[in-house]
Amino acid sequence: MANSPQAKKRARQNERRFAVNKARRSRIRTYLRRVEEAIASGDQDAATSALKEAQPELMRGVTKGVFHRNTAARKMSRLSSRVKALGN
Repeated sequence: MANSPQAKKRARQNERRFAVNKARRSRIRTYLRRVEEAIASGDQDAATSALKEAQPELMRGVTKGVFHRNTAARKMSRLSSRVKALGN
């Protein structure tokens, strides 16, 4: 348990940041799930639009420190290639 005032303050800050990051991570996962569902349904137009909506959210997660930039790039690359493959 935190004893010093500084440690107590850090504990409060950590709780707040955890809540914010958790919400942001959940939001990003929702956008990614929408892309996955559109791909599963086989609708390329819906998948493309869902991907365009998910991309800025994923990049925002990178700038806010929720995801590493390579993780986001890998996810975007894999999703975009799957969406592109729907056209064939």
